[in-house]
Amino acid sequence: MAENIDIAQAADARLTEGSVLDHLPMRDEEGQLRHEFVEEIAHAIHAADRPLLCEVVAELHEADLGDLIAALEPEDRVTLVEITGTDFDFSALNEVDDAVREEILEELEPETVAEGVRELESDDAVQLLEGLDQEDKEEILEKLPPAEREPLERSLLYPENSAGRRMQSEFIAVPPDWTVGQAIDYMRDTPDLPDRFYEIYAVDAEKHWQGAVSLDTLLRARRPVPIADLIDEDRRRVSVLDDQEEVARLFGKYNLVAAPVVDTTNRLVGVITIDDVVDVIEEEADEDLKALGGVTSDEELSDNVWTIARGRFNWLLVNLATAFLASSVLGLFEGQLEKMVALAVLAPIVASQGGNAATQTMTVAVRALATRELGSNNAFRVVLREAMVGLVNGLAFAVITGVAAVAWFKIPGLGVVIGLAIICNLVAGALGGILIPMVLERVRADPAVASGTFVTTITDVVGFFSFLGIATLWFGLK
Repeated sequence: MAENIDIAQAADARLTEGSVLDHLPMRDEEGQLRHEFVEEIAHAIHAADRPLLCEVVAELHEADLGDLIAALEPEDRVTLVEITGTDFDFSALNEVDDAVREEILEELEPETVAEGVRELESDDAVQLLEGLDQEDKEEILEKLPPAEREPLERSLLYPENSAGRRMQSEFIAVPPDWTVGQAIDYMRDTPDLPDRFYEIYAVDAEKHWQGAVSLDTLLRARRPVPIADLIDEDRRRVSVLDDQEEVARLFGKYNLVAAPVVDTTNRLVGVITIDDVVDVIEEEADEDLKALGGVTSDEELSDNVWTIARGRFNWLLVNLATAFLASSVLGLFEGQLEKMVALAVLAPIVASQGGNAATQTMTVAVRALATRELGSNNAFRVVLREAMVGLVNGLAFAVITGVAAVAWFKIPGLGVVIGLAIICNLVAGALGGILIPMVLERVRADPAVASGTFVTTITDVVGFFSFLGIATLWFGLK
């Protein structure tokens, strides 16, 4: 019944019974965005129904608003922002694909974007601006007051994917000689505190970091107790230049919910919170997953055909070259293949099994290297273990494949040949799947990006060569 209620009816019902979203659900039972909801919002945009749209965007969480924006037609996205004006939460733009966000920001007036940026915390504002062209970025920053512009400009100067880019510059810092009572009164009387914080920091007159006091420690202490008696001087902190992946690993290892960020002179300049780290973990996982498939990290579902095809072309070209290399091995045994057609039929099976085994090992190895679980201290043990796994599975599949080959072609010796080749290739795949990522990590290349092609080439070459080589010797082919 709710599906038959349009937004106008929902707005009338809201006057007497709750909100618009109570009468016009946004999501279905499975949590998916309802097509009817998106259509009604589009109709309201075309009708320029500002009160209604302002009510809807005010009720939506930033993540839900981001989903709605992504579902709208491109021309409707900009119109929605323009109609709702100051009621639009610009943090929702950080919830959509980079391409969608940049498209919207480029269409909006710099003044409009600047007003939206002013309402954001500094880390969200930096994330919103960093993908824009330098000219557009400067034009928006010029519209901000100096006090708000300078922290953003400073953060944008730090390297991409660094803690300096991820931190928010809003935090609570007090002198260590203050008492608990003074600190609490300061927080009560100061209107511009961060929206969410978990600890306060002690700094000297030059803003040098002295230590941290968690809120639970602060609230349990008596008012006359000095902050200096409560600070944790060994509190984990990060540098503005630290890579965001290292920061995320620090949070996971020490169960942190927040970490102070200091510059090269140990001055406190910001704080990173757990919500930022969750975003980092998702981004890094997404990047590694794409890299394993030979897809560029910046590819998005919203990209057009030409952008996606261009991004994938280079890696496909590399794979084509390695495929020719593997196929050249078959050329070495052209005469043998002509004499025994069964070899041509079964050779891809050997190569495929080795490739699958190598991919399994490579996936585990790349993850272990990324999480620092695999290092020089346990490398030999892990490599030996993977080789033994390859041998065990090789023996098992040698029997299975050998029996199948004999039943298929009625040539007993063929089962022995393919069985031995399977064992060789599964061991080679296991070793290649772990050694190649380790070597790439050692030479400071990304194992997730380059491992797949090298490993597949090795298993194809070893698979074809071992199978056809053993067959040549076993059957006396020339």
